[in-house]
Amino acid sequence: MNEKPDFSKNANRASTAPAFLSVWDMHSYYGESYIVQGVSFNVHEGEILALLGRNGAGKTSTLRSIARVGDPEVRHGEIWLDHKPLHNMTSYEAAAVGLGLVPEDRRIIPGLTVEENLQLAQIAPPVGWSLERLYELFPRLGERRKQEGITLSGGEQQMLSIARALARDIKVLLLDEPYEGLAPVIVDEIEKTLVHVKQQGMTTIIVEQNAVRALELADRAIILDTGTIVFDGTANEVLENTSLREEYLAI
Repeated sequence: MNEKPDFSKNANRASTAPAFLSVWDMHSYYGESYIVQGVSFNVHEGEILALLGRNGAGKTSTLRSIARVGDPEVRHGEIWLDHKPLHNMTSYEAAAVGLGLVPEDRRIIPGLTVEENLQLAQIAPPVGWSLERLYELFPRLGERRKQEGITLSGGEQQMLSIARALARDIKVLLLDEPYEGLAPVIVDEIEKTLVHVKQQGMTTIIVEQNAVRALELADRAIILDTGTIVFDGTANEVLENTSLREEYLAI
């Protein structure tokens, strides 16, 4: 059994800042399939954490468990966000207190324009991310605000999905494979946006198969293997450790 982190202090050696999001001894299942096997870690406010591993390592399952989406089912463990316990919340309740999940399939709502997709998500009145501010962050969305969201390019749909999460004035942005299927030039654009969002104090967890791009963006990295954490440290440590990358990331 993992030692329970002190939620008032950092349990990770990579930082001495207080933990903002804490996961303790989380166990998650798809039916009887045991996927996330006792995962514990902290994320600090304003930090970008890369959650990495080979296919099937449990990355997306860990992200979805934190977001409380119900699939996979979390059967044991605790999740805390800014001193609030998430582990007994529904996905709606977790979203209401500040979690914003951007799923791999983006889930743009058919029949709605770019602006209507954003307005549907936006709290009233917006505290931090007004439509004007979102359009400054994503100029392409501003240019296409009256266009139906599902007719956008893949990269523009990813921008819309991220903007829609931010529109709820979230505290933690959870990104599942945000670069999947996108041209490198679009990935560059999205990365610049995520850096800007970080500068505004956003805390982010990114799950990404393109491990090098994720590590270049992130402050810290966690590597999963068969549902357990095998590494928790700085992103630079992973970039500089050839054997670690070859064994667990195949790069």
